Amino acid sequence: MLSAFKLMALATAALAPIAISALAPGYGTGPATPHVPLPEFVELRPGTIQFRASGEFLGGGKPIVAPIVAVTVDRSLAVMKSQVTVADYQRCVKAGACPVAGSGETASNRPVVGVSWRDTQAYISWLSRETGTRFRLPTDEEWAYAAASRFHDDALPESLDRSDPGQRALAIYDRDASRVMAAGKAPQPIGSFGANENGLLDMAGNVWEWTDTCFQRITLDAAGATTAAVANCGVRVVEGLHRAYMTDFVRDARAGGCVSGTPPSNLGFRLVRDDVSWPGLSLALGLVRPAAR
Repeated sequence: MLSAFKLMALATAALAPIAISALAPGYGTGPATPHVPLPEFVELRPGTIQFRASGEFLGGGKPIVAPIVAVTVDRSLAVMKSQVTVADYQRCVKAGACPVAGSGETASNRPVVGVSWRDTQAYISWLSRETGTRFRLPTDEEWAYAAASRFHDDALPESLDRSDPGQRALAIYDRDASRVMAAGKAPQPIGSFGANENGLLDMAGNVWEWTDTCFQRITLDAAGATTAAVANCGVRVVEGLHRAYMTDFVRDARAGGCVSGTPPSNLGFRLVRDDVSWPGLSLALGLVRPAAR
C-alpha cells in the first residue's frame, strides 16, 4: 500500500513545474492594460475529493489500476469560468507573444484549440505580464476538484484477472471505443455544455484541457510499496471526457503524440489564478484504498 508520505512526494513532483513557470522572466510583472480584459473566474472554497491518481502504475512488471487518494484543497482556488477563447488567444497572437493556433478556428466565442502545452505557457506569460496578475494551468488534482461531478473515473475495472492479458485488452478496446463515439467533432460556442455545480462552464465537455501535471510511472512491490517513481515532464496530463497523456509540443492530438488512451479530438485550456499572497495550491493527499488488480 502506498503511504501518505510517498503520495505527498508524488504530488510534490507533479507540482514542481508550477514553481518553475511562476519564476520565469517577466512572469506577472507588467502593468495592467485596458485592451487586455481579465478573464472571469470562479472562486472555489477549500474541500476534499476522492481522486484516482494519474500516471502509469506497475506491479510485478504488469500494469495495475492506479490508487484512489483523498485530495484536500486547503486554500481557495480561482478557476476560469470557461476555456480560453479564440478571441482571448488572438490578442496574444497579435501582440507577437503567442504562436498562431493550429486549428484555424475563427469564431471568437469558441474555445481556442490546436495549442500545445508550450503555447499555453507563452499565453500565460503574456497575460500575466499584461495584467499584472499571476496565472497558470491547473494541476490534474485541481482540475478534478473544479470539475466535481463532471470528473470521470474511467479506469479499467478492478475485477479484471491480472493474469489474463486478454481480459485487459478487451476492456481497453471497449473503453476506447466508447470514448471515440462520445468525442465531439468541432468546438461549440462557450457554455454549450452547461455549468457544473461550481458554476464552471463546459467542464468535461466541448474540448479537452491541458493541465500542468507531469506524466509519472510508478512501480510497486508485492506489498504495494513504491520501488521506483519517474516523472516525465515532456508529457502532461490532459483532462476532459476522459484522461489522456500528451507530449508538450503536440497541437493536433489526432496527428499523434498520445502516450496512453485515445487522443482528444480538440485540445484547449483554462487557467487558474495565483493569489499574490501564495505561490500555488497546497494539497494534502491521503490514501483511500489500493486499487491493484
